[in-house]
Amino acid sequence: MEALGLTLEMTIVLGVLGLTIFLFVSEIVRVDVAAVIIMVLLGGLASLPGLESLVDVRHLFDGFASNAVISIIAVMIIGAGLDKTGVMSVVATWITRYGGETEPRLIPMISGTVGVISSFMQNVGAAALFLPVVSRISTKTGLPMSRLLMPMGFCAILGGTMTMVGSSPLILLNDLIVGINGSLAADKKMETFELFAVAPIGLALIATGILYFVVFGRLVLPGAAGESGDSAQNLLEYFDNIYGFDGGLHEIDVPEGSSLEGLSLDGLEVDHHIQIIATGYHSKTFLEPPRDTVIQTPCRLAVIADRASLNAFMDEFGLSEMPELDRFPTHQVNALIMGPAGYRVADFVRAGSIMTILFLAVSLAMLNLAY
Repeated sequence: MEALGLTLEMTIVLGVLGLTIFLFVSEIVRVDVAAVIIMVLLGGLASLPGLESLVDVRHLFDGFASNAVISIIAVMIIGAGLDKTGVMSVVATWITRYGGETEPRLIPMISGTVGVISSFMQNVGAAALFLPVVSRISTKTGLPMSRLLMPMGFCAILGGTMTMVGSSPLILLNDLIVGINGSLAADKKMETFELFAVAPIGLALIATGILYFVVFGRLVLPGAAGESGDSAQNLLEYFDNIYGFDGGLHEIDVPEGSSLEGLSLDGLEVDHHIQIIATGYHSKTFLEPPRDTVIQTPCRLAVIADRASLNAFMDEFGLSEMPELDRFPTHQVNALIMGPAGYRVADFVRAGSIMTILFLAVSLAMLNLAY
């Protein structure tokens, strides 16, 4: 019997796999760029003598013809569109206005809204968009942020079970079914999932999740009402404790023709040890601007920095500080400023273990009722 061992092709594939993981984890380049680099690298290696069997170069780009790949890309575009158009800000304002100040009322509104939105975009993106909203609500009501974030996070995951758009595994499964059907007889072919095919189960799971946290929240959610350790800690304090910042938020006036024009926010933050959390240009205000944003003058900057770094930054570029926040409303910039929620592994085990059993029972029941 021939002994098994690593062949040259196996070694190369393992090396490429290791390089892929390194690029994804280190983020030296963007994830999409890393994926294209690896794809081209495989094609290049396969063209070398003796490595022709590594990959069939004729099918190197077949992934771009996959329904699953294009669908997932479309989901990312939809999520970015919801963010850029300001729809999320409108929803956040509505929740803040009508959500009240009690946990049993806020949890269904926040979690239900995130659940519905995550059914049409990526779960992580939906939860991330609502982090400033939860911070603002926690600051306003005094409720610990950890008691609002956990239900929101779980319902964002559950929201992905309502439609095909929000569930990448189901999109991939649909693509596999189409491929398998090609080799099956006509009477054996499987039906693919429609957009709302899983909606009955998803709706039942979201309703169960919200009810679970409303009824048993006192027992399973971390932190008791009135504790301040994990509340929506103002990041000004957090930066002061962790990084030695002076805890001040400053509005900087950048005059027209300033030497700042054309520089990126990312470069300024790295070189001058400051955090730019908002910008104002003409009549528009941009909260959490992308790091590659290029400054145009005249404008205003909302900056967090220690006094020495701030003074050095202003002196170098001839800038002036406004005596108080003028362009940036305090409640808006505070919505961007959050400390950690202080979760422990035991918190997720306590809440998640019971939910797993409960959701399994609900899913099995809905399978029998709806399908």
